[in-house]
Amino acid sequence: MRVITWNVNSVRVRQERLLALLARHAPDVLCLQELKVESGGYPHEAVQAAGYHSTVLGQKTYNGVAVLTRAAVTEPLVGLDDGVDDPQARLISVRVGGVRAVSVYVPNGGAMGSDKWQYKLAWLARLRRWLERHARPAEPLVLCGDFNVAPDALDVHDPDAWINEPLYHPEARAALKGVLDWGLSDTFRPLHPDEPGLFSWWDYRMLAFPKNRGLRIDHIFATAPLAARAERAFIDRDERKGESPSDHAPVVVDFRET
Repeated sequence: MRVITWNVNSVRVRQERLLALLARHAPDVLCLQELKVESGGYPHEAVQAAGYHSTVLGQKTYNGVAVLTRAAVTEPLVGLDDGVDDPQARLISVRVGGVRAVSVYVPNGGAMGSDKWQYKLAWLARLRRWLERHARPAEPLVLCGDFNVAPDALDVHDPDAWINEPLYHPEARAALKGVLDWGLSDTFRPLHPDEPGLFSWWDYRMLAFPKNRGLRIDHIFATAPLAARAERAFIDRDERKGESPSDHAPVVVDFRET
């Protein structure tokens, strides 16, 4: 089973890149973030013609998440479902082939100490409670997305420069750890232990991508039944090249079949 997560940074702008990625990698599950369109503006017909079902939670201009699957899905869930008045489209989940697949777009956090920073920390705590309500660690589950958190120094090109920034601040990393402590593991890092320079996001400015001044903030986490089957993981840097790329590259993980 091949699972990919990708912050597409506008599915309308990058529709052709999306279709090319599906043809190139043939994922079983593709989790998208930052669609930046309402659900009606999503390219349902083009994706269906490529052989994929789409389960979409869109939002005009901002946010938006989707799960694309080869097989039909059941039990779609949208939003954090916790009674909080929150219009931001940041979570969608489906069950496909016995696996619960969740696509999330964690808030960036804005400036330290701002309302956006507090919203980010609260959102991660709400995500932990969503897992407690809707899943069990003993079941196969993948939690994919742009988490806007680099977990470790290896995941940051210059840890000292980023230590007080929202993508690497100790509070953000602690909040992410709180989610993972529910029963999730990183599927990428164990396959690349101690290997620096493996990033999934680079700023558009200051030649960040050619200089590889990036962060690994896009992740595929899994419960134990799936994490034990992760056999290959890589970041498709080529997708960050060329004309009008997203500022994120897709993260790909292959799982052995049972």
